[in-house]
Amino acid sequence: MNHKRILDSIESPQDLKGMSVSDLTTLCNELRTEMVKVTSQNGGHLASSLGAVETIVALHSLLDCPDDKIVFDVGHQAYAHKLLTGRRSRFSTLRQLDGITGFPNPDESPYDVHPSGHASDSLSIAMGLAKARDLSGTSNKIVALVGDAALSGGMAFEALNHIGQEQTPMVIVLNDNGMSISRPIGALVRHLGNLRASSQYRHTRDALQEAMEDRGPLTQGLLDLGRNMKESMKQFVIPHAMVFEQLGITCTAPVDGHDVGLLREMFSVALAADAPVLVHVVTRKGAGYAPAEASPEKFHGISAFDIKTGLTKKKPATAPTYTSAFASALMAEAKVDPDIVAITAAMKSGTGLADFAATYPERFIDTGITEEHALGLASGLAAGGKKPVVAIYSTFLQRAIDQVIIDNALPHQHTVLAIDRAGLVGDDGPTHNGVFDIAYLRMIPHMKIMAPSNEVELASALHTALADTSGPVALRYPRGEAEGAINPNGPETWKPGQSLVRRVGDDVAILAFGRLVNEALGAADLLAKAGIEARVVDMRWCKPLDEEAIAQAATTRLIVTAEEGVIAGGAGEGVLGVLAQRNLACPSLLLGIPDRFVEQGKIPALFKRLGLDAAGMARRIEQALRDKS
Repeated sequence: MNHKRILDSIESPQDLKGMSVSDLTTLCNELRTEMVKVTSQNGGHLASSLGAVETIVALHSLLDCPDDKIVFDVGHQAYAHKLLTGRRSRFSTLRQLDGITGFPNPDESPYDVHPSGHASDSLSIAMGLAKARDLSGTSNKIVALVGDAALSGGMAFEALNHIGQEQTPMVIVLNDNGMSISRPIGALVRHLGNLRASSQYRHTRDALQEAMEDRGPLTQGLLDLGRNMKESMKQFVIPHAMVFEQLGITCTAPVDGHDVGLLREMFSVALAADAPVLVHVVTRKGAGYAPAEASPEKFHGISAFDIKTGLTKKKPATAPTYTSAFASALMAEAKVDPDIVAITAAMKSGTGLADFAATYPERFIDTGITEEHALGLASGLAAGGKKPVVAIYSTFLQRAIDQVIIDNALPHQHTVLAIDRAGLVGDDGPTHNGVFDIAYLRMIPHMKIMAPSNEVELASALHTALADTSGPVALRYPRGEAEGAINPNGPETWKPGQSLVRRVGDDVAILAFGRLVNEALGAADLLAKAGIEARVVDMRWCKPLDEEAIAQAATTRLIVTAEEGVIAGGAGEGVLGVLAQRNLACPSLLLGIPDRFVEQGKIPALFKRLGLDAAGMARRIEQALRDKS
C-alpha cells in the first residue's frame, strides 16, 4: 500500500499552519527525497538546498507569505521554498527550458521576492522592504536568509551597518554551514568557526534548549535583547563573540539548524522583537543525503547523478572543458614565470585553480566572496611588479566594474582578467548568463579584450595577455566542453586587433567572436548549399577590433557579426562604429543576445531559440540578403 506523503497535500505555506513538530519533521524528510530525485535527473544546487530545509519549513510555518517576505541570498538554498509555494507539480521541470528556474524568480511566483542570483545582496533588499513597510504603516514581517560566506561580502557589511543604525525590525537568519561553493575563507568565517566549536556555544545552546522546554518561547528574554541590548547580551550571547553586537543588531547564540521545533521557537521570538534580530543557525550542507554530506562542494552545483552512489551521469568528454584548458595553460605559464599570481573570489574549483593552489600556494589568493576587493588587490599586486591573473565568472565580474575602471584601467595596471562562463551558461539562467562583459569592458579606456574560439586559441590568448604590459587585458571563454583542437607548437603571441580568416567567400562576411566562430563555420557550410559563399573571420579581439578585416568585409553584400554577448554596446556595434568612421557603406546584420534576459535551458536549445546555432544563422543571413535585395 502506498503511503500518502504530507508533501502531496501542500499547495501553499498556509497548509503548514497548525502542523505538529513531528509532521513538520516528516515533511522535511519528504522534501529532501523530492529534491534528490529531481536533481538526480536535472542537476542543480542540491547541497545548499538540503542544508536549509528545516529553516525554510520553520519560517513558512510561522510567516504569512507572500504578505510576509523571505529574501534569499544567492538562492541556492531555495528548493524547499519552491516546493512549498505552489510549484510542487512543476518541480520536475527545475532548470529546464520553459520550466521553473533554479533560483527565486518574481516572474514565476508571488512568493519569490527577489531574483537572488548573486551573493551578499539580501540584507539590502530586506532592509528596503522593511523601510517601505514602516513608511506604509503596515506590520508584515521581513526575513533575510543569508549564508556565512555571503556575509563576508562588502555589500552585506554596508547593509548591516545601516540596519543597526536604523533599528528597523527584521530578522536575519545566518545559515552557517562553513561552506560557500568552495570552503569560505577570511577572518569573519574563521570567527564563526571558532564560535561553532566553543564550549560556551554548546553550553549556551543547551541552556536555551532547556529554557524553551521548561518555559516555552523565550519571549521576554529576546524582546529585551532588542530593547536593552548591552544587558541582554551579557545573558544570552557568548561574551567574546559577535561583531553584530557592535553594529547594534541583536544576535542569538548558534542553534541547531536541523531541529525544526527549536527553530520555530527561536524564529517566533525573533519575529516578535521590535528591533533587528540575527538568528545564528548552524547547518550541514548536504544534510540528509550521505553523498552530499560527504562531498558538499561537489554537490553544490551538480549535473545528473545516480541516487544510490552519488556518481554523476556525464557522458565521456571528447575534449577538455574550457576551464580545464585555461587551468593547464596557466600552470604552464606559471612554471616559467614566478611573477604570476592567481586570484579567485571564492571560486577556486569552479575557475580551475585547485591545482595551481596546490602547486604554488604562495602565489595563490582566495579573497572570499569579495569581487571588488579581488580587483583592487590585483591592482596593488601589479603595481608591486607581479602579474595577477584574476579568474572570475563573467556574471560576478559585473560586481567590480568600478575597480576595473579606476583601480586597474586608469593607472594602466597590467592585470589579466580570465573571464570564465562568458556567454550563456545554460541551466542556471538569467542571473548567471555571462552576456554583458564585452559591452561593459569595451567602454573602458586602455582595456583589451580577447575572445578565443577554442582551447588552443585560449592558451594563446592567455600567453598574449601575460606578455602585454600596457594595461589590463581580458580573455573571455565559455562554460563547458571545448572543441578538441590541438596545437603541438605551443601558444602564440597575438598582435593586438589582428583577426584570422577561417574560410574565404565573397558574398557574405561573418565576423565571429569566441564560441560562435564554430557556429558561423557551420552556417557557411549550409549557405554554400544555397549558392551563397560566406567568408568566416575569427575576430579574436573584441577590443581593439581588426579594422582592416572590417573594411574588407564591407566589400561583400552583407556584413554579419556574431557574438555570445548582448548586441547593445557589444562588438557588433563596435564594427558598425568602424564602418561609420571610415565612411564605408555595407548592409549589416548583428547576431547576438537580444535586449532581454535569457531564460534557463540547455545551451544548444538556447542557441536554437535565439537563432545563434548554425541553422539559425544561415536562415537569418538568407532572409537578410532577401530583404536587402
